[in-house]
Amino acid sequence: MHLLILGGLVLLLVLGPSLWVKRVMKKHATPADRYQGSGAELARHLLDQLDMQQVGVEQTDQGDHYDPIAKMVRLSQDNYESHSLTAVTIAAHEVGHAIQDHQGYSPLRWRHRLVGWAGPAEKLAAAILIASPFVSMVTRAPVAGALTFLVGFLFLGLMPVLHLVTLPVELDASFARALPMLSKGKFLKAGDEPHARRILTAAACTYVAVSLMSLLNIARWLAILRR
Repeated sequence: MHLLILGGLVLLLVLGPSLWVKRVMKKHATPADRYQGSGAELARHLLDQLDMQQVGVEQTDQGDHYDPIAKMVRLSQDNYESHSLTAVTIAAHEVGHAIQDHQGYSPLRWRHRLVGWAGPAEKLAAAILIASPFVSMVTRAPVAGALTFLVGFLFLGLMPVLHLVTLPVELDASFARALPMLSKGKFLKAGDEPHARRILTAAACTYVAVSLMSLLNIARWLAILRR
């Protein structure tokens, strides 16, 4: 019973931030016609105001993000087309990343590299973990298999760290860039700023949620390897 309670608490700790982020975004996604302009239109307007016409705005099915290589603000279909508070706030957040790039904000470049390494590193970790029992059988040396497992586990453990270290970049895009633009430009309706602040907090915490979700992957591998 105690183990079930402990497991439930751990699951809540890991899944809680992700569920909270989704709840905040969904809550302020309606009404979808609250603002005159869509998320895409606001992003374009902000970029043009900043004389950043070289940065494009396009729709994506890969989640809201800014691509510093393509110089492109990419918004999900809902945030691209919708006129909701969530849409315009997320658009401003991604423009915040574009500003970071334009100003040579080095932590953004490091974040882009780290996130780029995360996927390949996770696949490499999985391959190493799968190979560890075979290494023991082929070499007939349990120590070799244990070392192989340790290397794979260390690679897998890098995933939460890689995502978590991006948090300062997200906070900067939300509160040093997006919120001042929205406030000073008077783009928000009366009473919406506190809600926009929560949305921006959720946007910044997205990578925290991803980092914690990575812990479930580690637990899954440990469960598989214990069988």
